[in-house]
Amino acid sequence: MSFLEDAEKLAGAVAAVEGMKKLDPNASIFTEAAAAVTGFEGAGAIAEKFEKKEEDGSEQKG
Repeated sequence: MSFLEDAEKLAGAVAAVEGMKKLDPNASIFTEAAAAVTGFEGAGAIAEKFEKKEEDGSEQKG
């Protein structure tokens, strides 16, 4: 796992928490934690999907 992969996941977690705070400013710490975990995992899944597409594209060309 590289530094950039971790940074992408952390950015996803922060974005999810900030978005959740916009929807529910009085959310509990558990709701914020759930949003952070969801954002972290979601960003990781999206990054993996793009990496897989890039690999598949390079295999088809070469």
